[in-house]
Formats: sequence, structure tokens, C-alpha cells
Amino acid sequence: MERDAKNIVSPLLEPVPSKRASKLQTLGNIIVTVVGTGVLGLPFAFRIAGWVAGSLGVAVVGISTYYCMLLLVNCREKLASEEPLVESNTYGDLGYRSFGTLGRYVTEVIILVAQCAGSVAYFVFIGQNLHSVFEGQGLSLASYIFMLVPVEIVLSWIGSLSALAPFSIFADVCNVLAMGIVVKEDIQRALGEGFSFGERTAITSNIGGLPFAAGMAVFCFEGFGMTLALENSMQDRRKFPKLLAQTFGGITLVYISFGLCGYMAFGEETRDIVTLNLPRNWSSLTVQVGLCVGLAFTLPIMLHPINEIVEGKLKIILRNNNDSRRLGNICLYISRAIVVVGLAVVASFVPEFGVFASFVGSTLCAMLSFVLPATFHLKLFGSSLSIWQKALDSIVLLCGLFFAVYGTYNTVGV
Repeated sequence: MERDAKNIVSPLLEPVPSKRASKLQTLGNIIVTVVGTGVLGLPFAFRIAGWVAGSLGVAVVGISTYYCMLLLVNCREKLASEEPLVESNTYGDLGYRSFGTLGRYVTEVIILVAQCAGSVAYFVFIGQNLHSVFEGQGLSLASYIFMLVPVEIVLSWIGSLSALAPFSIFADVCNVLAMGIVVKEDIQRALGEGFSFGERTAITSNIGGLPFAAGMAVFCFEGFGMTLALENSMQDRRKFPKLLAQTFGGITLVYISFGLCGYMAFGEETRDIVTLNLPRNWSSLTVQVGLCVGLAFTLPIMLHPINEIVEGKLKIILRNNNDSRRLGNICLYISRAIVVVGLAVVASFVPEFGVFASFVGSTLCAMLSFVLPATFHLKLFGSSLSIWQKALDSIVLLCGLFFAVYGTYNTVGV
């Protein structure tokens, strides 16, 4: 998965040296990594669960995700103190040090599939919004998805994450502006029509709606697999836990506020992507186009861990080839193009963004964000943990497994 943050590049390209990130740069990296398409599905999650249950659910998921990210950092630090010469800079490395080769393969497969699912969600999200913007053109949702393929192939050929930094900044600006206009539209609609909290569901009577909404909330906190890379890239790594806590606190508050605004404005009419509820005026269309452009430039970052795993395997295959450098570069471009096309094909068969996002959050994200970190922490620290730490890790592990099974059942049944 993610390489040493000092050289986050493709295995088939020459390393590009980069400086460690400052506190402000790390803050930006965390926001870029965590915040994604899921935030615009939160009003729909609040509609399904109720505004009280939705708010509490987002808060619990945010705190739990933060806790489990710290578990990964603690595991890496313990391994580094025991064997300084053996690197454990990736999620897969922790899997290997905990459970051997099987642990690495299981961890990397889950990360690979989760990243693929997240990328598919990006394609679906962009496609649905473009389909809404250009409504009446006679084109299907799949047509808009496949229109993105050439652009994403070219962007995926950029060699390193540092080279993608300008695109990330542009995407952040588009996302912030878009969310601001969405909130403005929501408030205007809510104040114009008038409503009371009593008119909106506080806690749903449909128990199955709670895990569905929770799956959406888990999906919103993306980028868990980049935890170790983010921590390792910071100049003063001792300040990472505090910075992470502050950032997650802010993101969680924004998520809750945004979910409330959307649900209060549109009530039971709230759609799985809230921008689809907006009226067809210039500001609404600007929101949707801005989001599509921003996410289109962010998608290559989602594809990066996928490409790392694929190209790592290619590097092993081509190791004994005398002309491996030239052949490796050719294989790199071909493999990245195949990844983009394959994900676009899968996205064309996804019926709805909301159901798909909840399904991914309930299964892959739950395993990645809760089950694996707690398992690694219990395995590596063992008897050195206090009773309350073991109990807390066990609760996270069991709840993650239960949530994955029960949430999947309810998502499929929605």
C-alpha cells in the first residue's frame, strides 16, 4: 500500500525526493484524505436515521475512527522500537508483522477492494451530477461515466502524489465553495418554507435504517489506509495525534451541521446526493459542475494506492528482465489505464450512490477502520495492555464485525 511518505511514488518510477510536511500541510493532507463524496450523502442518512440518531451516529463514528487511527500509529511505534531496522510503514506491513504473509495479503486485499469501491463511488457521484446538470440531452448515466475515462487515464499517469498537489488544492477549493452554496440554498429553503424540528424525524422507528445510515457515516471518513503515510510525512510526528484530534473534531462538526441543514431543508424528499435536490438555477448548476470538476481531479489520489499494489506486483514479475526499465514504464501506463476503465465499467452498473456508499461503509470500511486496527493492537501489545484497553479494543473489534454483517444485510435489503 502507501509507501514511505518521503518517497510516495510509483514503484516503477524513479523516487522523487520531497520534504516532510509542516503542521499546516499535514492538516491539508488529512482533510483531502478524509473528506470526499460521502459528505453529500449525509442529509440522506439523516433522513433514514433521524436527525438526532444521525448526529449521534456521525459523532460516534468520528471518535471511533480517530481512536483506531491512533491504534495503527501505536502499533508502528512499538514495532519500530523493537526492530528499528525493519520498516513497518504501511498497513500491509502491520498485517505481516502481526499475522505473517496471510495477514499482509488479507490487509492489502481489503485495502485494494475498498479503494476500488471508493473510486467507483466517485465515478457514480460525478456521473449522477452530470446527468442532472445536462438533463434532457438523452444520454444515460453510463455515458457520462465513460466520458470521464480519458481524463482520468491521463491524470492517473502523473507519477507521484506531490505532483498531484495542485490538483488537490483545486479540488479542495471546489468542494468548499460547493458545500457553502449547498448550505446557503438549504437555509434559504428552510427559512422560506418554515419548519420546526418536530416536523422532522428525530429517531427512526425503522431499526434497519440505523445501520444503513451508520454505513454512510463510516463511508464519509475516507482515507483510513493513508494513516501511517500521513503520520510519517509530518515534520514533528509527536504532534500528529493532537493535530489529528483537532482536525477530526472540526470535520465531525461540519459533517453534523451539513447533514442537519440538508435534512431540515428537504425533509422526506432528501435524495441520496443532496445536490440533486437543488433547484435548476445558475448557483445550483455551479455547485454540481464545481463538485464534478473537483472530484475528477481528486480521483487520481484515490487510484494511487490501487496502482501501488498493482505496480508492486509488476515490479516483482519484471525484476529479472534485462529491459525491465523500458518495459516497466510501458506496463505502468497500460495498467493504470486498465484500472480506470475497469472501475468505470463497474460504476456503470451501480444503481444508486446512497445504497452503494452505505454498503461499502458497512463492509470494507468497517473492516479497514475498526476490525483490523483493533485486531493488530491486541495481537502486538498482548499482555502489556491494561484490562480497560483490552476491553475497549475488543468492543471495537466485535462491534465492527457485527456492524459489517448486520449493516450489509440491511443495505442489501433496502
